[in-house]
Amino acid sequence: MTGFRLHLLRHGEPALTGRMLGRTDSPATTAGVAACVARASGLDVTRRIASDLSRARACAEAIGPAQVDPRWRELDFGDWDGLAASDIDPEALRRFWNDPDAAPPPGGERWSDLVARVRAAIVDLSPEPTLIVTHGGAIRAALHVLCGFDLRACWSFALPYAALVTLEVWDGEPRSAQVTGLVTA
Repeated sequence: MTGFRLHLLRHGEPALTGRMLGRTDSPATTAGVAACVARASGLDVTRRIASDLSRARACAEAIGPAQVDPRWRELDFGDWDGLAASDIDPEALRRFWNDPDAAPPPGGERWSDLVARVRAAIVDLSPEPTLIVTHGGAIRAALHVLCGFDLRACWSFALPYAALVTLEVWDGEPRSAQVTGLVTA
């Protein structure tokens, strides 16, 4: 079985923080872009991919030429997109965090929809060392797909801006992976 190294880098800090940022296209700050460039320094990759949202795309392009793939977007928070958690009904937000498939944001995407998008993007990856600059939710979905993490495990660790998760991915049906590194500080 052949394998390849896959690096998942969360975009840098966006101009808007403390909000439910899914499809809301808040750009990364200059410091956020610089943090991603520093984090990616020394990675040996032959391919770079980025979400089409500017906060991820700008970080990837500062590292080097990148292919844009909208399947690596963040979860769409629907009517909540762009809002602070304090502006959302606390009971509805609690139901969402407890079961994002059964209680998605109004007009938003279910967790399983995000997982399906990310799964399709993973299946299409060529087996070469790759850096993907994406979002926290998409990284968690990739860990679900590749490592079998359940929902609770996916949300059991912090993924701050510019966090890097490194996986060794094995080809096969389905693809699987082992986490080989997590850098957050």
